[in-house]
Amino acid sequence: MLTETFDDKTGAVINPVNFYGKRDKICDTCIVTFSNVVVENILGKFKCEQIAEIGSANGGIPIYRFPYKGMEIAFYMTMITSAGAGTCIEEAHCLTGATKYIMFGSCGTLNKEITAGKLIVPTQAYRDEGFSYHYAKAQDYIVIRNAEKTAGILDELGLPYVMGKTWTTDGIYRETRGNMEKRKKEGCIAVEMECAGIQAVCDFRKLEFYNFLISGDLLDSPDWERRILGSDEEIGHQLRNFYIALELAARI
Repeated sequence: MLTETFDDKTGAVINPVNFYGKRDKICDTCIVTFSNVVVENILGKFKCEQIAEIGSANGGIPIYRFPYKGMEIAFYMTMITSAGAGTCIEEAHCLTGATKYIMFGSCGTLNKEITAGKLIVPTQAYRDEGFSYHYAKAQDYIVIRNAEKTAGILDELGLPYVMGKTWTTDGIYRETRGNMEKRKKEGCIAVEMECAGIQAVCDFRKLEFYNFLISGDLLDSPDWERRILGSDEEIGHQLRNFYIALELAARI
C-alpha cells in the first residue's frame, strides 16, 4: 500500500551519482522557477554561465549561475509536479552541491478573501500525491520548515503575504469540489502541485527549502475562475518574484 512505501532501512538501487558521477560543489543556493520567460529574462539581464544540465528524455534542463551581492546564485527551470520537480532537486543537488533551494510559482486559491493581492507562504502541505511517500513516513501533512524564515524576510522587504496550509495534488483535473471543501475546512488556502514532494526530498536529503506562491486561478467560487492564470499579468508577477527570490537568497 502507498502508506507503506517509505523505506529507510535499505539503500536505493540507483542514485543521481550513478548518472552524473561525483561532482565538486559549485554553489550553496539555487533558485527554481517554472517559467521559461523568467529564464530568458534573467539570461538577458545578468552575466550568466551554464554550469550543469539535468538530463531528460524530454530534453536537457540547463542550470545557470550568476553573481549577485557577492554570492554565486544558481537557477534553473524545473519540471512540474512533485515527481518532476522533486527529481530535479535530487539531480541539481548532485550536479551543483547546492543545499538551499528557493522555489516560487503559481497556485489556485481556496480562500479569495485572505489571499487577494498577497504572496502565499505555505506552512504545511497536504500530501495528495505519491512522490513524497518515498521520502517521508506516511501522514496527511508535511511541515514546511522554513515558512517562518521566509515570512520574516518578506517582512524585511515590506511585502504583503499570508501564511497557511496548501493542498499538493498531481491530479489537476481531479480537484473535485468535495475534496476542495475538505481541504478548505482543514485550513488549506491554496492548491499547488509540488510543495509536499519538494519538502519531503529536502528533509530526506537534509537540504533547505524556501517557498512562496502567487494565486493564479480561483477555486473558491461557484464556478472555476481562470483569473490571471497563463496571462501576461501572471508572467509579470513571476518576473518580479524572481527578484524577491534573489533577495531571499541574499538573506538565508
